[in-house]
Amino acid sequence: MFDLQDFSKNIRNWYNIHKRDLPWRNTNDPFKIWLSEIILQQTRVSQGLSYYMKFTNRFKNVKHLAEASEDEILSMWQGLGYYSRGRNLRKAAIQVMEEYNGNFPTCSKELKKLKGIGDYSSAAIASFSSNEKIAVVDGNVYRVLSRLFGISIPIDSSSGKKEFNDLANTLISSKYPAEHNQAIMEFGAKQCTPKKPLCNECIFSNNCEAFHLNSVFKFPIKSKKIKKKSRYFHFFLDIKDDKILIEKRRDKGIWANLYQLPLIESEKEETQKTKPIFETKHLLSHQKLYCSFYKSDTSDEKNRIRVAVNELENYALPVVIDKFLKQYFN
Repeated sequence: MFDLQDFSKNIRNWYNIHKRDLPWRNTNDPFKIWLSEIILQQTRVSQGLSYYMKFTNRFKNVKHLAEASEDEILSMWQGLGYYSRGRNLRKAAIQVMEEYNGNFPTCSKELKKLKGIGDYSSAAIASFSSNEKIAVVDGNVYRVLSRLFGISIPIDSSSGKKEFNDLANTLISSKYPAEHNQAIMEFGAKQCTPKKPLCNECIFSNNCEAFHLNSVFKFPIKSKKIKKKSRYFHFFLDIKDDKILIEKRRDKGIWANLYQLPLIESEKEETQKTKPIFETKHLLSHQKLYCSFYKSDTSDEKNRIRVAVNELENYALPVVIDKFLKQYFN
């Protein structure tokens, strides 16, 4: 069984040797830490890093971000997916200006009041900006703790979330909570990885339940398997005088408030009268999109706008449409 103080000390020692040099780790500015946490939700560090640099170069503080338009933020967010994060980014910035006089909160209780910030993000921002003693529990932490302690309660159950949160808060260092949180997350990202964990080189191999039971890949356990819904999208490319017809999606559902080519959606696979010039499958977390693209010059222009091809970069487009257009015009 682990000595709780030794656990934190050992994982922090490992972290100080193996940690990656990442820009958001070199600041205690809650604004920059918030940006990094929202960008890195559902996103690999290798992908999120360039977005973090882009946002911090463009927006020096929360006031600058609050003053930006949603279209600009979504355009900068293009390619990251889960666009509600981008919309909530602006809403939270406005909240900070209106409710906190522009002073970004550093207390987890206050942070949870901001749009788009839940238990994980509030704990991370509070811990890394003000060293608040609160455990950060993300996917890496679930994996590390479930394997080390052989916890078979599903991580997506309410009882599982409570057990892991309680355990994480028991293990956290009282003196170095921020470093402890960074360490256990980094340990999951680099050492106790999902598919290729370095068990034979692990500092905890003598105490790891999953390793001893030869069941490392069994953990963490999930109970829910969400069936992906299939949707069929038929997009129409209408070009006149080097200008493309686009429309703005509604503010609900996938790709909310993003721009797209004129669309007809069908509930099942249907054959259009004309043959598509391109077809592709696009996977989202809970949906499977079958996208077909057609040439057209008869689209209804009501509630739509024409945009010059070289100005499309100013409009946030879903990745699947952006890729098609780049391929089409290259």
